[in-house]
Amino acid sequence: MKYFFGILAIVVGCAMVIKTEWFLDNFGHSDWAEEKLGPGGSRLMYKLMGLAAIIFAILGMTGALGEIIISVFGSIFGFKQV
Repeated sequence: MKYFFGILAIVVGCAMVIKTEWFLDNFGHSDWAEEKLGPGGSRLMYKLMGLAAIIFAILGMTGALGEIIISVFGSIFGFKQV
């Protein structure tokens, strides 16, 4: 099941990077992105969100995402790194 959702996330992430204008037309501009990232910030935000979706999907499918989360946040919850 993780492969199905991983491939789905990769496809959506690629669509966000390639078809940014479609997402911008349908979901609109982000005032925060335009203010913080400058002119065209909404386009950049959609592209970065798509890239993040691709990276997290690949990490999730390979099992590396869980290890990264435990290594970063494990000490807060009392997990020990193996």
